[in-house]
Amino acid sequence: MYSQERGVCPLKQILHQKEDNTLIFEARFESGNLQKVVKVNEFEYQLTLRTDLYTSRHTQWYYFQVSNTQAGMPYRFTIVNFTKRNSLYKHGLRPLLYSEADAKKHKVGWRRTGNEIKYYKNNAGQDGHQYFSLTWTFQFPHDRDTCYFAHCYPYTYSNLQEYLVAISKDPVKSKFCKSHILCHSLAGNSVYVLTITNPPKSGKGTKRKAVILTARVHPGETNSSWIVKGFLDYILGNSGKAQLLRDNFVFKVVPMLNPDGVIVGNHRCSLTGRDLNRKYRSNVKKFYPSIWYTRNMIKRVMGEHGVFLYCDIHGHNRKQNVFMYGCERKQQAKAPYMHPRVFPLLLSKSCPDKFSFPDCRFRVQKSKEGTGRVVMWKMGINNSYTLEASICGSKLGCRQSTHFDTKDLESIGQHFCDALLNYCVHNKEVRKAPPRPFLLPQFILL
Repeated sequence: MYSQERGVCPLKQILHQKEDNTLIFEARFESGNLQKVVKVNEFEYQLTLRTDLYTSRHTQWYYFQVSNTQAGMPYRFTIVNFTKRNSLYKHGLRPLLYSEADAKKHKVGWRRTGNEIKYYKNNAGQDGHQYFSLTWTFQFPHDRDTCYFAHCYPYTYSNLQEYLVAISKDPVKSKFCKSHILCHSLAGNSVYVLTITNPPKSGKGTKRKAVILTARVHPGETNSSWIVKGFLDYILGNSGKAQLLRDNFVFKVVPMLNPDGVIVGNHRCSLTGRDLNRKYRSNVKKFYPSIWYTRNMIKRVMGEHGVFLYCDIHGHNRKQNVFMYGCERKQQAKAPYMHPRVFPLLLSKSCPDKFSFPDCRFRVQKSKEGTGRVVMWKMGINNSYTLEASICGSKLGCRQSTHFDTKDLESIGQHFCDALLNYCVHNKEVRKAPPRPFLLPQFILL
């Protein structure tokens, strides 16, 4: 039930001689992905990634363990079966390395590594797909260390469960944050939904609109989970702003839509071999339960509270910065709080060194009509968005040409809350003000 295809207990490679310095590779653990390794010479290895289960595609996410290391030696790794023509590895992205010895001795976690990084078309291919290679050189920091490499900062299903248990045990947070099982995945894993709002004060009405966030529909986009963590840390805090947001909204958060894909180390698909972010129009509950139940939950919330904003959080593998996709009609409502460009603009003001408003797009493409953003918009949610965060980093301000780390990603979730609060205040001020024509700044209308 829990990733049986990957094996429950990893099998350790046996070295036949004490002086054998061959690296030992392992990926049969939660969210791991590595299919095959060929030793080319003493310090060079050729790696092949596993495609998403039950597909022949989607090689992007990698996460594997390496042991029996030699410090200071010039190793080269080459992954040979990427399928995307363009990659952020061409524009400064570096692989991530985690050393157990450094973590234990120096409290150092994941860090960027690699030199002579190249991403290029190779001479291989299969089923009409051209393959591309990623190669890099590096040196391990310690002898006989156990290290890990990953495409982005891992965030597993177990990490999520530990986080939710900590909330449930917190005597304060558990009063206004309730975790429920929305449904079960094909493999029987729980899909959780959090409901966050302050208890109503006596004598006051409880009519609060909802804000709905979802994430990890694509398992390999782990940065989306770190953004959700930052959002939850903020909204569950005891600051005056968090209190105000909980007083004004009911938050519904589905932090991991595709737990099966996360567990087995897929990049994009569920165990059906399908992209769940193209299935929001489907009525097939059996094969896409998390999508079916999320859509129905949102329909119910629309009837009970109304939905102020919906956002599905993703990671982007070919663009830098953080940006949003929205939906707009040719004739938009005149009221500013109804215009879908306002919230992304406010977020860009709150997070100017990471969030790029010029990178935002608001046209609805036909190929995206099955996505959560478009389906929720057509259901009547005007502020319906996809938030995209680069796997790499920012091109803006003082953060130009730098990588995002987990604190950066968490801060995006925090800035999301600030922008929401600013939008809420602006909304109320506009409603109180006398009617007048509203014009967005000209650059917004481009």
